[in-house]
Amino acid sequence: MKISIVTPSYNQGRFIEETIKSVIEQDFNDFEYIVMDGGSSDETIEILKKYNDSIKWFSKKDKGQSDAINQGLKLATGDIVAYINSDDFYLSGTFRKVANYFNNNPKAKILTGDYTIIDEFGNKNQRVVAQYKKLLRQFPSLNMLSFANFIIQPSTFWRRSLLEEIGYFNEDLHYVMDYEYWMRVLQKYDLHVLPDTLSVFRIHSLSKGGHQFEKQFEEELEIAGKYNKNKLIIGLHSLHNKLITTIYKIIK
Repeated sequence: MKISIVTPSYNQGRFIEETIKSVIEQDFNDFEYIVMDGGSSDETIEILKKYNDSIKWFSKKDKGQSDAINQGLKLATGDIVAYINSDDFYLSGTFRKVANYFNNNPKAKILTGDYTIIDEFGNKNQRVVAQYKKLLRQFPSLNMLSFANFIIQPSTFWRRSLLEEIGYFNEDLHYVMDYEYWMRVLQKYDLHVLPDTLSVFRIHSLSKGGHQFEKQFEEELEIAGKYNKNKLIIGLHSLHNKLITTIYKIIK
């Protein structure tokens, strides 16, 4: 079973080498790694050149993160696909665990796991947020996802066959393209959950989750209302967003 990983990148030279190493140093050989860089002007290109023998990479102007992800996914040849941003990274053993799960569960279409949150210096952060999402993942339904986004993007993998059936990421979205995709998938298929921690998610001053979370929550609420017409659940989602926004303003 082959795994294809895509990384959208733009001026993340500070972090991207750790991302690359977390992919190519996995204890799993059947994978391909595609980096779609949007024409970085920092040290990113020099870092990518160091790994010419291990990765496929392209650097050209794109239409944004969703476009870069889609370009990479269209090049992917693996049975299982995923994307990880250029400031996050995988933990060792992740690919092996994911491949074993899909091999042992042939009906599974999409799989997500746990994560750790760190700041720009590598210090663990927002442990309460991680534990809260872990609790929500005990009830992995479309209604629960409509209430709050508990799916961990860098810890999520899905069968490439879904791209033909469900399509690609919505390039009109700039904050929650992943959430919208999960909503589409869960309209038809169950979400499978691994308790293992698969990735590390970095929040820093330039990340969307670090300083644009209010816009992210606004876009997320719109998507929830598009895919779930239960007014009670959407109302709860709105209240939840207000509560989380207040908390984030305190802890960020």
